[in-house]
Amino acid sequence: MNKNLNIAIIQADLAWENIEENLNLFSEKIDLIDKNVNLIVLPEMFSTGFSMNAGNLAEPPQGPAFKWIQEIARKRNVAVTGSLIVKENNNFYNRLYFVFPNTTFKTYDKRHAFTLAREDQTYTAGNERLIVNYKGWKICPLICYDLRFPVWARNTVDYDLLIYVANWPETRIHAWDILLQARAIENMSYCIGVNRTGSDGNKYQYNGHSAIYDCLGRPLFKNNREFEFTQVVSLEKSHVSETREKLKFLQDRDSFSLE
Repeated sequence: MNKNLNIAIIQADLAWENIEENLNLFSEKIDLIDKNVNLIVLPEMFSTGFSMNAGNLAEPPQGPAFKWIQEIARKRNVAVTGSLIVKENNNFYNRLYFVFPNTTFKTYDKRHAFTLAREDQTYTAGNERLIVNYKGWKICPLICYDLRFPVWARNTVDYDLLIYVANWPETRIHAWDILLQARAIENMSYCIGVNRTGSDGNKYQYNGHSAIYDCLGRPLFKNNREFEFTQVVSLEKSHVSETREKLKFLQDRDSFSLE
């Protein structure tokens, strides 16, 4: 078990529907990471931007962008996570991959399709939450619009780290800031949000605000600017266990069933 988990988050301006350019962009940014990291977190649909053009952009379950993640994981001896457009069994998915350093992987299909952008008319929603066990840490990775639904994220399994990968627009960035912090507080978990910057093919603007909160909702890193950056932060497992043991808030949580 790792007492500390060193995480690199990458906030970037995605090239609209240009897989090759985006993979080259992230390759360059990852090559510049000169610190020892255990996990690299990329935005939602990091190879394309948040596009409904799934018919032209989707790759098979283990397609080129996925293999690119595997190569990064293998070469850097690091876990990598982010979401891609995937076609499987004639359905399209906004699918998050969590690839381990040995190139094995877990997947999570976005549960909450963003109806305002008609994502629900293009992508099939997932129905299973993913909990990843990595270096003694329990990690719950989710995708963008999932942030608005606290029941789906509710910490009933004592995970240590909640991650949201996103393409969250500037017009509603206040909600992103507040909800990330709230998820950390209510779940007594570290919470990471990785957003994009720039503009997309639909003229939506993105201004980043990627952030990392501890399990009391205190910012370990918060950048309210819209430029690209890579930030490495070390998370301490003892912070979670000691805070939960002292305050015991999760022991008072309500029980519920999810339909």
